[in-house]
Amino acid sequence: MTQLHLCTPDDLPRLMPLVAAFHAEYGLDLDDAHREAALMPLLEGSPHGAAWLIGPARAPVGYVVACFGWAIELGGLDGFVDELYIRPAVRGRGLASEALGALGTQLAGHGLKAFHLEVDRDDVKAQGFYKRLGYELRDRYALMSRYFRAPPRDR
Repeated sequence: MTQLHLCTPDDLPRLMPLVAAFHAEYGLDLDDAHREAALMPLLEGSPHGAAWLIGPARAPVGYVVACFGWAIELGGLDGFVDELYIRPAVRGRGLASEALGALGTQLAGHGLKAFHLEVDRDDVKAQGFYKRLGYELRDRYALMSRYFRAPPRDR
């Protein structure tokens, strides 16, 4: 079973290169100062989200970040998988599946009613992967965003 390690500020040196690799892969033009400012509140225990290293804490193979909200429709606490990344060299071994499964089960035990995530509309492979894990496209809904600062340049 894939190991999940809840990140603290001490994990920042191992987390930052993984986050930078994810951002580079997806064309997100963010610098390390931006990443650190966004991550540190989560690593310091913010109730709005958390980050987990995937694999051994000293030599992680990936990470997942979840952020939390509240949905009347769902009856309470919901969450978003904000970022999920597995190093390319170890993809296809079930690590992401196991991590999302274990994390979902763990968070459901703490009252999470639903876990959401974003997936590229054209990425049929990723959609299939998430469908196999039990995620569903919501027929009546589309995620819309209003930015209060300039969004990352990929948009």
